[in-house]
Amino acid sequence: MVARDHLSNDEFFTQLGNLFEYNRKKGHGTVYLTQKRLAFETEGQAPSSDKVADDPLWDTHPEKPLPILIRANNNKSTPRAGTDREKIDKIALSTIVQPDQLDAFFVRYAEACKAGMSGLKKRDRRGKKDKKKKKKGATETKG
Repeated sequence: MVARDHLSNDEFFTQLGNLFEYNRKKGHGTVYLTQKRLAFETEGQAPSSDKVADDPLWDTHPEKPLPILIRANNNKSTPRAGTDREKIDKIALSTIVQPDQLDAFFVRYAEACKAGMSGLKKRDRRGKKDKKKKKKGATETKG
């Protein structure tokens, strides 16, 4: 696994806004947002037996608060045969949020996500209802 440089929180929000705008201009695309806590212990290191014996969920309440890793990407698009989709370069962003900055970060994060979703169209569900009615009508008339 290659280590990536993480953006500062301010740079992350700037780039996240640009990513939403980029997808809006393209007319299609998805932005994947993920978050996970950072553990400082090395992977594969077995917990001490007394931690497991005392509490099987010992890792859910660490001794000190852990920072959070926030990622955003557009999930690199590869064109399929027979489609007119163009190849889109992968854009990946990440930042680390310290525990004492979480509240302020998530306020800005929610605002950025809402702003990024402002151009979404409401999903058209009429097609599914029409198909169900047609199927239901066709089965009733056969009998």
